[in-house]
Amino acid sequence: MHPDVEAFHTYRQQMNELILSKQNKVINRLFNLDTNTYQDGALPAKVKEMLGLVASMVLRCDDCIKYHLGKCKELGVTTEEMYEIFAVANIVGGTIVIPHTRRAAEYWEALQQ
Repeated sequence: MHPDVEAFHTYRQQMNELILSKQNKVINRLFNLDTNTYQDGALPAKVKEMLGLVASMVLRCDDCIKYHLGKCKELGVTTEEMYEIFAVANIVGGTIVIPHTRRAAEYWEALQQ
């Protein structure tokens, strides 16, 4: 696993465990809703992750982008599909999304290793 990918996963897991260990009902329910939202339903999980990635890029959340890139990789999104996702995000979000596209492309390459 690429060091950037490993570092992101490790940090995310450690911090999620810390946050959830505090047993805040609202935060725990929010995390549960987030997890359940991306499960297969009328839309397959793969499509939901693609949608989540576009939204994350438009909202310019780099951690969210990395998370959805990883899930897209796990769910079999191809590089060709990924660049169409990037195109949609840039059309919706405008040129301010370009720096996030650069970082997303870099992380996508790291996921391929």
